[in-house]
Amino acid sequence: MTQPLSKHRHISFTAHYTGYIWYQMGISHQVFATKKGKSLAALVHPLESWAEKYVGGSMRSTLKQRHTLLDDQLTTLIEHHPQLQVLEIASGLSPRGWWFRQHYPEITYRELDLPDMAQTKQAALQQIEANAPEMLSVDLFTAEFKQAFDLFDPSFPLVVISEGLINYFDKPLLAQLIQSIAEYGQPFKELHYLTDLYPEPVKNKLANIIWSSSKLLKWMSRSAFSFHFTTPADVETFFMENGFDQVKVTQPKDYFDSDTVQQQNKQEHLGDLVWTIHAINKKHS
Repeated sequence: MTQPLSKHRHISFTAHYTGYIWYQMGISHQVFATKKGKSLAALVHPLESWAEKYVGGSMRSTLKQRHTLLDDQLTTLIEHHPQLQVLEIASGLSPRGWWFRQHYPEITYRELDLPDMAQTKQAALQQIEANAPEMLSVDLFTAEFKQAFDLFDPSFPLVVISEGLINYFDKPLLAQLIQSIAEYGQPFKELHYLTDLYPEPVKNKLANIIWSSSKLLKWMSRSAFSFHFTTPADVETFFMENGFDQVKVTQPKDYFDSDTVQQQNKQEHLGDLVWTIHAINKKHS
């Protein structure tokens, strides 16, 4: 029986934009840079340049921050667990899976997205990766999501990773996603969830403009795009209430400029536009 489709299936245009920006930054491959992505990047370029000058950050600058942070965190996990397994959900046109399979061929790395994007990504991968594993195509908000977890060996650690995803859902739906990851990852020796999120821009001098931009993105993506958290403690509580035992929030200012913030309370919002989250569950022997 075919699973009913969830209503949150309309955000792929952002994948074209991010895919092109990563290529433009030199951290991706040209097969992930689509004509649609190039057009979107050209369209918003003046606004991005203005934001970087007057807001102190933009979509493209936060893209680089979050991508670098998540890659660094995933690399650290691989170094600790050579037989690590990775499931990247809503992978879009990200080069991450391709890059990590080239540099760490001993790990199992599978990617998942909705049908249209999965087909686009598969076609791109086949141009540059001879043995690219088949893209998985399931809806995260139906029972078929569990099928993706069933493809991995529970005797080895599993990392679920997402980028540019969770702000598109309202809080109840986000809770459902996190609960599903925690539940379906329960059989594994260790479960890690790496993701990014955009906190409320309360520490930014142009917070109102950022809020207005988010409403435009919400309309364009036909999603529930919104900000849910104000402090790292808010994030930790939410993830622990929804199935995880340990949660660490990383703020770019702390990660890249730790000397300048060492006197500040790291449980406060340091003003960054994007944070990363590392949530962990381990089986107790």
